[in-house]
Formats: sequence, C-alpha cells, structure tokens
Amino acid sequence: MKFDVLTLFPEMVNNGLSYSIPGRAQREGLIKVESHNLRDWAVDNRGTVDDAPYGGGPGMVLRVDVADAALKKVDPKHQALRIMLSPDGEKFDQRLAKKLSKKEHLVLLCGRYEGFDARIEKYVDMKVSLGDYVVSGGEIPAMMMVDAITRLLPGALGNEESLKHETFENNSTDFPQYTRPDTYDGQKVPEVLLSGHHAEIEAWRQEQRRKTD
Repeated sequence: MKFDVLTLFPEMVNNGLSYSIPGRAQREGLIKVESHNLRDWAVDNRGTVDDAPYGGGPGMVLRVDVADAALKKVDPKHQALRIMLSPDGEKFDQRLAKKLSKKEHLVLLCGRYEGFDARIEKYVDMKVSLGDYVVSGGEIPAMMMVDAITRLLPGALGNEESLKHETFENNSTDFPQYTRPDTYDGQKVPEVLLSGHHAEIEAWRQEQRRKTD
C-alpha cells in the first residue's frame, strides 16, 4: 500500500512514521510512505505557497494552484484516493480505517495556517477529520491515519491474533489488562485472571468489554 503525504513539513512526517509498526511495515515493504514538500510547487523563487484571504481576516490561506499542481504530480491520472485533512471532514474512526485499508494508494493533503483555498475540494475525493478540535496542521492527523490503517494490513502486526481483540473491534472496547506485580499500592489483580481457568477468564473478559455503538 502506498501513502503520499503532501505537507510543508515532510521531515516531521518521515520521522514520525519511522518508528514502531509503521516503520517496520515500511522496512518490510508492506507500505510505502513518501512525503512531498508543497514548496516544491511554490509560485515563485521565495517558496510562496499561500496568500492573504480575500475579504480580509487574519492568517494566510494555502493556494489552490499549488495544491492542485502537487496532486497532479504525485497522482497524475487520479487513480489514488485523495484525502484532505480538514476539521469539517468525515470523522476518522475504526470503520473508516478498515475501509481505507482496502485501497492501494492514498494521497493525504495536510493543511496549515488558515487552511486551503476552498476550491481545492474540486480536486480531492474526501475530507477527513480526527475530531472536533483544531491542531496546528494536518501532519499529526495524517500520521495517525497511516498508523491506524497500517495496523489493519496483513502482516503488519507481529501477532495477528492481537487485531481480533483490539479496542473498537466488534463495536466494543478492549478488556482491561494486568501484569506483575499481583498487588500494588493496595490494588489487586482480579482473582479470575490468576485462576488459570481459561473459560472463566474468557467469560470475565467478555463481560468487561463495553459496546461502543
């Protein structure tokens, strides 16, 4: 699976995804992540990619011509699913992560400043948000999406059984986990987990799951 990330901070994305499961998945060839600097498509030699908003107001707006040129370069035939990270986009959740994990190529467009000129929406397929809050740019949300999607790909996890019991699988949260010591600061591990009785342990774990829908 390929991810192309369009951003003003490619090093941020590259570094963030070089660790843990996304990093291992890249080294093993399960995914390919390429980060592209939007300034490569700047409109002048100063690296300009934004301008003041029409109608006035604070901040700067990323230009539609810059974003469109970048999209055409990394996805010239528009065969990828193009996603713009935006606070007003579709909420990213486990259901959407599963849907996107079936795609072969995703292009993630990361905004900054006051966001993109609204006309860029003509050149993307969907907008995605990670929640009802504002962050400084789309880079961290993009990295979170790559991480969540990568975990769902065959071979990405060291133990595929782990995926079956993860939070949000089967519309429920995961059960609480414990390890040594048995007692800490007056808090004890539930006795059933120390019993060695697998049927009772499984029943307890199912009781502890909470439905999310």
